[in-house]
Amino acid sequence: MLEQEPGMAAVQVACDAIDALEQCAAFAPDVAFLDIQMPEVTGIELAASLPAPAPLVVFVTAYDQYAVQAFDANAIDYLLKPYDQARLQRTLERVRERLRLRTPMAATSLPVRQLLVTERGTTHVIKVDDIEWIETADNYVILHTASAHPLLRQTLTGLLAQLDGAFVRCHRRAAVRPALVEQVVSLDKGDCELVLRGGARVPCSRQHRAAVLDSLQRTR
Repeated sequence: MLEQEPGMAAVQVACDAIDALEQCAAFAPDVAFLDIQMPEVTGIELAASLPAPAPLVVFVTAYDQYAVQAFDANAIDYLLKPYDQARLQRTLERVRERLRLRTPMAATSLPVRQLLVTERGTTHVIKVDDIEWIETADNYVILHTASAHPLLRQTLTGLLAQLDGAFVRCHRRAAVRPALVEQVVSLDKGDCELVLRGGARVPCSRQHRAAVLDSLQRTR
């Protein structure tokens, strides 16, 4: 149906949410049409996990009870199956209008709210608000929460850019959520250690100490 509409430069199909997340990074679509009920990860969870600049989102589903959740996830439309070409055209009019109004600032104004982590064939939804600190591990980062430490294939620099200031880098191999820091313990040569509310101890190098202290002042 999309290929029948004018102005469609390319249409890509994903088989599930993880495939869609990877394709959004590589394909950079203007709009993503997402089902809601999908294996392991729902369309609403996927929408909240899209890195900036995220595509516009239209939900396509046979279930009307998810409409409120869909618009809470900043969807621009909710296509209820079955629908026809005329209904799709009205959706595309909204998409085109939003794209005309879209600015670079608007495209990056919504930070990622959760991350999708696949381990041993199972995909877990990790809420960003649950992450206390982040640590690098070769080509991965470790997301330290109160109850788990999942590995995500991502660089620390790239992930911090997605998380839009929620964390401050405290070491070349670590970043921390400033609101959770309860103590700054001085060490030798200007280095220090950050003690978090849950008891975790995170290294802080002298190169990053000033930025961390400034961030702590702004969050208090």
